[in-house]
Amino acid sequence: MNIDQLSYLVFGVVILLALVLDLGLLSKKSTEISIKKALYQTFFWVALAFAFFGFLWYEYGKAPALEYISAYLMEWSLSIDNIFVFILIFSFFRISSDHVARALLWGILMAIIFRVIFISVGVVLVERFHWLLYVFGAFLVYTGIKIFTVKDHDEGFDPGTNPVYKFLNRFLPIIHEDVGGKLTVRRNGKHFFTNLFVVVVMLATTDIVFALDSIPAVFAIVTESKQRNLIIYTSNIFAVLGLRSLFFLLKGAVNRFSYLQQGIAIVLVFIGAKMLLPLVVEGFHMPITISLIVILVCLVGSIVYSIQVTKRRKRENDLF
Repeated sequence: MNIDQLSYLVFGVVILLALVLDLGLLSKKSTEISIKKALYQTFFWVALAFAFFGFLWYEYGKAPALEYISAYLMEWSLSIDNIFVFILIFSFFRISSDHVARALLWGILMAIIFRVIFISVGVVLVERFHWLLYVFGAFLVYTGIKIFTVKDHDEGFDPGTNPVYKFLNRFLPIIHEDVGGKLTVRRNGKHFFTNLFVVVVMLATTDIVFALDSIPAVFAIVTESKQRNLIIYTSNIFAVLGLRSLFFLLKGAVNRFSYLQQGIAIVLVFIGAKMLLPLVVEGFHMPITISLIVILVCLVGSIVYSIQVTKRRKRENDLF
């Protein structure tokens, strides 16, 4: 067994044990996760991701480890935008708070499967058609500019007009109710899908839409290492697995991070420009440490600024 196979094995075992612990033993079948419990679980997933960062540093050295943590932070920050859309979906379909945890569990596991497929296809295409990286770069610049100019997180998103929802509604027998947390129900001798089933499918497919931004960004970040595939898979999966606890931790405070999307947008434009610069400057190379610093400064800065603006607005409202 070579070192790469060992790394995949370690990652697989860690994820399996973590899933059993966090998504199984620590989560009852139908219960709402408290903020305190969500905080512990979020810390658990983040600590696990950073522990794997230490493993990569020990086994492969500084550069691959820094690429991994940069990719993970990029994915993790984009997860907050995912959470805002998830909140809209749960509200629209009126899912009981007791069943949200189960729906997130199923949706996230489906999202992981879709992401693995998406990444695998992307890896093959990039290895065969290297020029696709420049297409990814242009796409990231365009997406970053678009995100920066959007005023509201939910602008342009309406669960009721979502193509996936329309497709399901047209071709499947659906009862538009949350029937005791069940995915299917039998009535009058016929089987019907419930709103919870629709929500699970929409969570997974919505994550794919976000992956269209995040996965090309990871391809841009992970450029120096021979362990590119390992880093891309692991950073994505660790970030997605932490989505559920992050949802319960932030669901009441997402609006406090109103300027985070601008920070993410700047990062996407930066990464896209980094991918395109070799077309203009021959032999251009940017150390991963600079990319990591830019990601940290933009994300932390936008969060701190958002919190300060929220506090200032609250003080102004209290005065009036």
